[in-house]
Amino acid sequence: MAVDTHIIEVETEGNCQVVDLTGAVLDSVNDGSISSGIVTVCVVGSTAAITTTEYEPGLVHTDFRSLFERLAPEDGFYQHEATWHDDNGHSHVRASLIGPSITVPLVDGRVTLGTWQQVVLMDFDTRGRRRQVVIQVVGE
Repeated sequence: MAVDTHIIEVETEGNCQVVDLTGAVLDSVNDGSISSGIVTVCVVGSTAAITTTEYEPGLVHTDFRSLFERLAPEDGFYQHEATWHDDNGHSHVRASLIGPSITVPLVDGRVTLGTWQQVVLMDFDTRGRRRQVVIQVVGE
């Protein structure tokens, strides 16, 4: 079994920004020699997440922000902030709801994503960051 590992860096603005990573994922698969297996995409850090969605403005600029503000409000009380005297308790909670990674099957050289399904990074921190994303392809 072979393993191809690719690391990309993404500059983000934070504050619930959604970044489309689909092109980078497809490029990573195409740059390797594996045509059957799995592709795992993982962000390093505890205030960002990886998922799939339709990358369209209504969702990524409005709907997600509204959803996460209801689930984990920025101005809520977080013990994390009381402990560490910072301002990103909601960022950790939001990222934990989604999770740091996804795994997608790779079949005959094709990443199995639907027509309107993109791989995205969601950065919930309160400031911009340079995010490291690991794309690992395992198979044959």
